[in-house]
Amino acid sequence: MGATAISARYDLYGPIAVITVDNPPVNGLGHATRSDVVAGVDRANADPACAAIVIIGAGKMFSGGADIREFGTTGASSEPTLHTVIRIVEASGKPVVAAIGGVCMGGGLELALGCHYRIAESSASIALPEVKLGLLPGAGGTQRLPRAVGVETALNMIVSGASVPARQLGGTALFDAVVDADLLEAALGLARAIVAESRPRKRLRDIAIDYPGAEAYFQFARSTLGGVARNFPAPCKCVDAVAAAVSMPFEDGLRVERQYFLQLMQTPESRALRHAFFAERAAARIPGIPQATAPRRIERVAVIGAGTMGGGIAMNFLNAGLPVVLLEMNAQALEKGVGTIRNNYENSKKKGKLTQAKLAQNMSLLRPTLSYDDLRTADLVIEAVFEDMEIKQKVFAALDDAMKPGAILATNTSTLDVNRIAAATRRPRDVVGLHFFSPANVMKLLEIVRGAATGDDVLVTVMQLAKRIGKTAVVAGVCDGFIGNRMIEHYLRQAMFLLEWGASPVEVDEALEKFGMAMGPFRMSDLAGNDVGWRIRQRRYVEKPNVVYSHIADRLCERGRFGQKTGAGWYRYESGRRDAIADPVVDAMIADYRREIGSTPRTIADSEIVDRCILALVNEAARILDEGIALRASDIDVVYLTGYGFPRFRGGPMFYADMLGLYNVVRRMQEFACDPRGDVAFWQPAPLLAKLAEEGRTFNEQVSSQLAGRALP
Repeated sequence: MGATAISARYDLYGPIAVITVDNPPVNGLGHATRSDVVAGVDRANADPACAAIVIIGAGKMFSGGADIREFGTTGASSEPTLHTVIRIVEASGKPVVAAIGGVCMGGGLELALGCHYRIAESSASIALPEVKLGLLPGAGGTQRLPRAVGVETALNMIVSGASVPARQLGGTALFDAVVDADLLEAALGLARAIVAESRPRKRLRDIAIDYPGAEAYFQFARSTLGGVARNFPAPCKCVDAVAAAVSMPFEDGLRVERQYFLQLMQTPESRALRHAFFAERAAARIPGIPQATAPRRIERVAVIGAGTMGGGIAMNFLNAGLPVVLLEMNAQALEKGVGTIRNNYENSKKKGKLTQAKLAQNMSLLRPTLSYDDLRTADLVIEAVFEDMEIKQKVFAALDDAMKPGAILATNTSTLDVNRIAAATRRPRDVVGLHFFSPANVMKLLEIVRGAATGDDVLVTVMQLAKRIGKTAVVAGVCDGFIGNRMIEHYLRQAMFLLEWGASPVEVDEALEKFGMAMGPFRMSDLAGNDVGWRIRQRRYVEKPNVVYSHIADRLCERGRFGQKTGAGWYRYESGRRDAIADPVVDAMIADYRREIGSTPRTIADSEIVDRCILALVNEAARILDEGIALRASDIDVVYLTGYGFPRFRGGPMFYADMLGLYNVVRRMQEFACDPRGDVAFWQPAPLLAKLAEEGRTFNEQVSSQLAGRALP
């Protein structure tokens, strides 16, 4: 058997022991690391020649906190726990200095708070981000940080989870020094001075908090958070825990913190947020791709189409410092597209999100053109033209001739067959789908569509590129609509049926927005453009005559009510505003349609509206998963959390179904299947869903264990 790897090295620099936490990639405080830190502290205290201890992180960070690879395993709670490690460090007979560089967050910061002295690089990022997982710091963070930086600063950091540069916290009890020099040398210097001057071991727990008017301040904080965090219990519990630091002795405050931490661990909201955390990391793993697969170099990008989507796509690469050639077929469209990009940047500058220098730099990287010849040096080209197969095939045939060997040819299609598009070229291995979501320069989701011939190196390249431009990438297989749009079609179909049966657009939207959706289906359709769905339905009527559709949306489009862009859709819109205003004209149109089809309207409860629409997503997702279009259930959740406004506190449609219990989901679908007015065939549970329900299993079993396959850096 091989020797066990050491995840915290021990070295002596004269009389100073240095414990280096070395557990890549983020120096997570897993069980082995915690054990090695304790062993190092014990060894230093047992060595008469050792006078002080420095704890530092290997590489460019101190510690990112808990080791996520241990979540859900016995290692996470095995002794020494982080509580135990901090208690041992704090009780050390020899002074302990935390040397903080790069990132210091979560349990890493709590460990540093337990040390007697702290020194940090001025650029180090300091954070307690547990609230983003529906938790609060559970190893003394809510009790020690207020003693270090003050109650208000600490509370702001804890309830937001935001990172703060160490330089902003200089002068507080958090840091004894903030430096720009070599961190280890500076820490050794501080340790030697502590020894030479016989400085006492300082403990943050011993600092008394004197904060007049605390009760009024905490009540104000609770009231403020009550509205913005109504679906998330953790922020208000953070307030309560910090309030305990002010009103209670330290040990009592620790017990309150632990009690709240354990309570939050069991909440559905925290479970959902933790699931989303793991799901986003799992999405970056592509099973079956050899680790040795090297990505292609991407230094220049081209975009075909300067419309809203093409311009937004181009901005992603400009923002990342990559030169972009933007191609259009006529000068007027090209000029308009470039103007839109510039206006977007100007608006960002007015809001303080962009400097004039960055604006100028981004625009200098943009090269507008009317000629395919100017694309020849690009390493990647993304087509963003009209959603029509014939048009796209013509574009790809032209790209096949224009692009250099080895260039990646990507289509931004949202529904069309990537394999048919790739067949228009002599290099289908180089073709991939990159489905950006509108507005492309804002939305985080990038659906990467893997064609039948797409090369492994192409897939690895675009996954890494997605990270470079700040996108959350999910791999999908080829089918009509891929993951997200294939599911949303059935969500919208159910919303239309609800109008036939008695609900109004306002009632449907309000029910789903109360559930937590960022936008109801009718407001969403108005924003996207009702004509988009109309074109897709015209194609579906021919290609899938067995699928039942309501024709109520067609009637709307026949009146030219395409949504916000025409000032009228399911709602009406006043000039210059996006407020959706209920329109009696639409109510009358719906009433006329009901009479035409012989439907007697009934009152529909919010719960039925939610169940019909959300479970429609779930049932189609089960088919997608069973067909291998999605690699894992959690990928489907990521698509909906990052691209479709599904409430994060519910974890995504698949996780939500798991929490309901798949047995209960199937029974509810069977109720809907008994209603002959809808699509009876659709409500037959997908085979995978029926199987899992019968076996008492879930879609998202052990998502943390799914962190397998090729890991993309």
